[in-house]
Amino acid sequence: MKKILPFLLAFLLGISMLSFAQSGKPKVLIFSKTLRYYHESIPDGIAAIIQMGQQHGFAVDTTKNADFFTDNTLKKYAAIIWLSTTGDVLNPAQQAAFERYIQAGGGYVGIHSASASEKDWEWFGQLTGAVFVNHPPDPVDGVVQVADVNDPSTRQLPKRWKRKDEWYNFKKRMTDVHVLLTADESTYQGGTEGVYHPLAWKHKFDGGRSFYTALGHLSEAYRDPLFQQHILAGIQYSIGKNEPLDYTKAKTAQVP
Repeated sequence: MKKILPFLLAFLLGISMLSFAQSGKPKVLIFSKTLRYYHESIPDGIAAIIQMGQQHGFAVDTTKNADFFTDNTLKKYAAIIWLSTTGDVLNPAQQAAFERYIQAGGGYVGIHSASASEKDWEWFGQLTGAVFVNHPPDPVDGVVQVADVNDPSTRQLPKRWKRKDEWYNFKKRMTDVHVLLTADESTYQGGTEGVYHPLAWKHKFDGGRSFYTALGHLSEAYRDPLFQQHILAGIQYSIGKNEPLDYTKAKTAQVP
C-alpha cells in the first residue's frame, strides 16, 4: 500500500492539473509585429482587447517579438491574435511552431492587415482564409452587409452597416469558410470582387479555429461598441472550450 500511495497521489494530482487547465482562465496573445506599413490604430486595438479580456474573463499578453513563436510559449495561449501585422514577420522555425500550435488545437484571430502578412506562406493564407491584394487609396465611407444575422460576431449589427474603413480586395479565397460580413461595392470606389465580396469569416482549419475580419484600419473602430463586439465574438470563437492543446496531433515537424 505504501508503494501504491505515491503513484495514486501523482495520478490524482495529474487529474487536478488537467481539470485546472481545462477550466482555468483562458489566455490570448496579441501579436502586432510590422515590417511594412504600420497602422496607427494598433495601440487602440491592443487597449480595446485588454479591456475586453478584463470584462469577459480572459487574460491578454502582447508582443511584437516573433521569438514568442515556439512550442513552449504558444502552448500557453488559447488563441493568438494577429493585429494588423504586415510583412514576413516569422522565420521558418517560427512558422513551423505556429503551424504546430494550430494543429494541436489552437485558435487564430486575424484583424485587418493580418491578411497582408506572410503572403508567400500558403498555409497561413489558408488559415486566414484569403490573401490581401490591394485597397482603394484612402479609407472611405461604404456599407458592410451582414451575411449571417445570428452569429455572435454580427447579430448586434444593422443589416446594412455604414462605416468608414479601408476596403480590402483579396485573392486565393478559401471556399469552405463561414462568411459573416460582405462589402457592398456599389457604395464605394475601388472594389474588384463584384457582387459577392466577403470581408469577415470563420472556419475550422488544420485542427484549429480561425476568425478573420478585414475591418479595423482606423483607431475609431476600436472605440465603436459594435466593432468591439464583432472582435470579441471572434476571440471567443477562437478560444473555443479552452481545452489543453494536444501536440500529438501536430503534423508539421519542428525546425531547428
